[in-house]
Amino acid sequence: MHSRAASWLRHRLGRAVVLVYALALLLPAPGLWLRRPHPLPPTHLTVHTAPLLLSLVLFSAGLQVPVRALGALLRHPKALFAGLVLHLAIPLTVVPFVAFLLRRTPDTDGGSGLLTAMILVVAMPVAAGATVWADKGGGDQPTMVGLVLASTLLSPLTTPLLLATLSPLLSGGYAHTLAATGRLAGGGFALTSVVLPCAAGLLGALVLSTRRLGRLVAAVAPSALAGSLVLTYVNASGALGSVLTRPRPLLFAAALAVAALVCLLSFVLGGVAARVLRLEAGTASSLTLACGMNNSSASAVLITASLPGKPHLLLPVLAYGLLQKSAANRIVTRLRPAPTTAGA
Repeated sequence: MHSRAASWLRHRLGRAVVLVYALALLLPAPGLWLRRPHPLPPTHLTVHTAPLLLSLVLFSAGLQVPVRALGALLRHPKALFAGLVLHLAIPLTVVPFVAFLLRRTPDTDGGSGLLTAMILVVAMPVAAGATVWADKGGGDQPTMVGLVLASTLLSPLTTPLLLATLSPLLSGGYAHTLAATGRLAGGGFALTSVVLPCAAGLLGALVLSTRRLGRLVAAVAPSALAGSLVLTYVNASGALGSVLTRPRPLLFAAALAVAALVCLLSFVLGGVAARVLRLEAGTASSLTLACGMNNSSASAVLITASLPGKPHLLLPVLAYGLLQKSAANRIVTRLRPAPTTAGA
């Protein structure tokens, strides 16, 4: 029953996300309440809903990773190494270019708020959902899984490094805020909310028998799928909660434009690198997807934790989350291998 419900929801996930965004726009109060920390009586512990939901989603993703398929990747690591280098190089190329363009706008801080949000997106590890798109497009699944795992496990080092390197591009208090966020990411967030849940899921996938793993996935996956929608609602409520009462059309337009530009450049550079390396079609597809698909949910949770007074910074993050899925759909449609005809 649970697996059928999860399958039904997975096939309608795009429409479900749109409905969640509409709910956040029209009824943001529950999401705003969930954004706040809540004490857990009778203990002195404080529960933060968004990081818990993110951990559940990443634990489920780790459980469903075909870990045993990585052996072939270790024998041919060129694409994995290239993907990790690009994961660091693309933000260092794209963000300064976008910062240069934003300084030509009339915004008094040179678009530093939007730029902060984009830096926090591109500094995140490769999204676990990229493996789904690689599978749909006939991509090289071991390469994609390896890039998701490697970027996730290295994120306590790479995320603070990227934030510290790119923070001088910001003006005003945003540079100090991003530096503090980098310390938060390196000091605990990436480890406890990203790496450990994913590693726990991977450990389960390695040590459990096929039968027990199947039962655990059947129990966890529907909850994680529902949790991802709740997490989207919580993040969207913070960004869209004031739209009806205080509309800001210029901010919406700017957020969408900046997110679209960063998303487009990331995918394009990934595709160019795949062609330069002369990778075969499946591996090229996986590398391109990994370059453009970042864990936007993790960046939204980090923004909520480090910048609770600036929910508008979630707007470009939410836009990027939608745009990267649209771009991934176009890539897998274009690069999907042509079906072979019978008797050919």
